[in-house]
Amino acid sequence: MIDEILSKKEFQERPPILVDIGASGGLHQDWKRIARYSICVAFEPDDREMSTFQRQGSKFKRFYLFNTVARDHQADSVDFYLTKSPFCSSLLEPDLRSLEDWAFASFFEVEKKVKVKARTLPSVLDELKLKSVDWFKTDSQGIDVRLFQTLGDRTIARVLAADFEPGIIDAYKGEDKLFALMAFMNDRPFWMSDMRVEGTQRLRKELVEREFGGTYHRYMSYLLKPSPCWAEVSYLNTLENSTLLGVREFLLTWVFATIRGQHGFALDVAQRGYDQWKDPTFGRLERHSAACLKRALWSVPLQLGQKVLNKILARVRGGYA
Repeated sequence: MIDEILSKKEFQERPPILVDIGASGGLHQDWKRIARYSICVAFEPDDREMSTFQRQGSKFKRFYLFNTVARDHQADSVDFYLTKSPFCSSLLEPDLRSLEDWAFASFFEVEKKVKVKARTLPSVLDELKLKSVDWFKTDSQGIDVRLFQTLGDRTIARVLAADFEPGIIDAYKGEDKLFALMAFMNDRPFWMSDMRVEGTQRLRKELVEREFGGTYHRYMSYLLKPSPCWAEVSYLNTLENSTLLGVREFLLTWVFATIRGQHGFALDVAQRGYDQWKDPTFGRLERHSAACLKRALWSVPLQLGQKVLNKILARVRGGYA
């Protein structure tokens, strides 16, 4: 069904546009299903990660990789902090004093500060003659909100899916945190479709070394309970602003919601699309989403049955013991 939709004339003329800012660790996993139909614009200033992206770029219809940092204001070059872990490199200086309390503090150790080329996202989109963004993903290590804001209100209202990775603790000086992202998105036509909270242990390295010796540190950090440090947050457009969004956007939102497993929202999008345009394609999408929901409902008794069976087996084993 996804292949059929993305083969339609609407997407041949205007392919899905995907933006990935701070692509360390590889491009978005959810994009694999739609890559060959899509245009991808990626930013990654760290040369250590470039070969990975160049290989992945061949999967897209068109792929533009900028070996620059995305900035919230125009500047030819900026300071960039290359950290011990490439996943922690940032335009912002790591807050090493605050990070001392956490087990992953060494990841943020600055190996060197370099000057890197900088571009704003709007200037890149203008250069490529791309007038909108359908799926926005950023892992900028501290400036997610301000980068999204550079798109401007009109373009933001037309973004259909957005992924962010804001911090919760003080990892960088002056960073955009989770609460700032939630406040910003709350005033715009989006709903939070997913949030996965990640973290590490509140554990000072020197205390462990003093009590147990340095050889124990790396093992103890895996045994203690982790605490929230950052979050992976996803949003989908509510499609409430019908003056800016047409058939293409409704079809593409259905695709994005289905990829995300949000079949209830996908069903709603299909019904609204059919009511507005009477396009039979939306009727087929409605039936597809309803079938996905039915499969999910049928799986509930199986899951509950497995839980009950596991409890019975545990009691039997306990009795034998």
